[in-house]
Amino acid sequence: MWERLRYLLLLLLWLHGTDSFYVPGVAPINFHWNDPVEIKAVKLTSSRTQLPYEYYSLPFCQPTEITYKAENLGEVLRGDRIVNTPFQVFMNVEKKCEVLCNFPNKAVTLTVDQSKLMAERIREDYYVHLIADNLPVATRLEFYSNREEEDKKKEKDVQFEHGYRLGFLDGNKFYLHNHLSFILYYHREDVEENQEPTYRVVRFEVIPQSIKLEDLKADDKGMCTLPEATGSAPQEIDPTKENQLLFTYSVHWEESDIKWASRWDTYLTMSDVQIHWFSIINSVVVVFFLSGILSMIIIRTLRKDIANYNKEDDIEDTMEESGWKLVHGDVFRPPQYPMILSSLLGSGIQLFCMILIVIFVAMLGMLSPSSRGALMTTACFLFMFMGVFGGFFAGRLYRTLKGHRWKKGAFCTATLYPGVVFGICFVLNCFIWGKHSSGAVPFPTMVALLCMWFGISLPLVYLGYYFGFRKQPYDNPVRTNQIPRQIPEQRWYMNKFVGILMAGILPFGAMFIELFFIFSAIWENQFYYLFGFLFLVFIILVVSCSQISIVMVYFQLCAEDYRWWWRTFLVSGGSAFYVLIYAVFYFVNKLDIVEFIPSLLYFGYTALMVLSFWLLTGTIGFYAAYMFVRKIYAAVKID
Repeated sequence: MWERLRYLLLLLLWLHGTDSFYVPGVAPINFHWNDPVEIKAVKLTSSRTQLPYEYYSLPFCQPTEITYKAENLGEVLRGDRIVNTPFQVFMNVEKKCEVLCNFPNKAVTLTVDQSKLMAERIREDYYVHLIADNLPVATRLEFYSNREEEDKKKEKDVQFEHGYRLGFLDGNKFYLHNHLSFILYYHREDVEENQEPTYRVVRFEVIPQSIKLEDLKADDKGMCTLPEATGSAPQEIDPTKENQLLFTYSVHWEESDIKWASRWDTYLTMSDVQIHWFSIINSVVVVFFLSGILSMIIIRTLRKDIANYNKEDDIEDTMEESGWKLVHGDVFRPPQYPMILSSLLGSGIQLFCMILIVIFVAMLGMLSPSSRGALMTTACFLFMFMGVFGGFFAGRLYRTLKGHRWKKGAFCTATLYPGVVFGICFVLNCFIWGKHSSGAVPFPTMVALLCMWFGISLPLVYLGYYFGFRKQPYDNPVRTNQIPRQIPEQRWYMNKFVGILMAGILPFGAMFIELFFIFSAIWENQFYYLFGFLFLVFIILVVSCSQISIVMVYFQLCAEDYRWWWRTFLVSGGSAFYVLIYAVFYFVNKLDIVEFIPSLLYFGYTALMVLSFWLLTGTIGFYAAYMFVRKIYAAVKID
């Protein structure tokens, strides 16, 4: 009893997304008083351009020696370029105002080209991302909650945005945030008596300010004086001439009750959890209600059909009627292009296994955001290793469809979908290279990905295909006639495009709310970590795709159209069409992208997402329909 309650509690913690059950991926760092706390820069990002840049692509103050962190595959693909900065921050040591660069007696001079670049980045609404003890910097946004008027002054809800704005526009003038007020929160750890207390960093905030050079009043020792809020003028950047300014910062420490294991909760709970619960409840009610009704109709109809078909004294009358039994001699006739179909389904199995494992492991807290790039790295390696399963299912299906050239089929499975993905990414990467963005995949990383593709995925696909092709093919319950049966003229609503529109509504309705948060995480640089909800949505998606696929193939066979192989695969992936429509809606209404290359990047990567989603849902629906067809034809007596 208590064991079950404990597991239930852990499940609720996973679903909630806030983590007492938190696996950080890195060991905590204990600091003593006056120990250095290194501030590192990650990158510059903008939701308007979708092009990340390195921190030192802008003329910020640089340390004596620039050192880049060794990055994993996921960090490189995300455009992270983690580098050290000249900020001098020490544990629990306050700093009122200090000049950043090594120019204590003179200002930094930006050339005309540097001023133009800085103004351009401000216009494009770029954010600067820093980290301290692997915690990302956040800017606090305070707003009053909807309470009674007398309570508004006492309590506030706090929200954060990741990073801080590089600057702001006021009319046609550009202003740079050249002073950063760091606020670091620490948690005092329990130690034994007569031991020096230890501290852990649990939150990293910043208040960016724009302060004119003359108002900072820097001295020869590198110290400065902050003006009063009402008496300071912002630091303007004129892109037509040289600009002089000072980069300054201050440090303030505050003690916090937040423990180290819960320090990411602030970042991971920025989205409203109640919306996710509403999404899940809505999806469960709608999907299972509609799927239950459809299932009841089909089961009742099928029982009646099978009972009628199995009446030995009424065979002639039954054969004169229309129905799915009449196409029993053609329903398992191999379709056109069986090699391509089996290859696409093999890639779909590969995607399904990869996504299922990634979401499940992430739900357990193993792919924490503190392990930067771990999610994408895991996904890439899992897709390569899942090639053995994709090859096995593709090989067995290819043999079932009377295929003989297994080596060519294995090569097609290993290269068709990955080749399309690599080709599109390579073309987009060329445009990113042209913009000198850190989001461009370096040439050595691209070579490494190719080596993974041809050195890991390709052999595993061949291995799985070999064993799948050698295994006994799927046992079809009825024989196939030599002469194909003529297909009667179909009604308009049996058109495959109408079927795609009809079949895609239910699965898309089960996941469109969660899709909004996923798009926000991808295109607006937000954290997404509510994988418990995502796992439930994925299960609901599998159920809804399977149910709707069975319904559509049943209606098709009742119309005496036995060409269900390709049609089921295409129709089951119909929700991908709605994902594409939603992506266009999101682009128009949520993003402020107007330039060509950012638009190209958005729709290029969105096309890959839609293609992958179509393969995933199409594969789920195909295998559900295949099992259904084999089941119903095995239940009737065929002479």
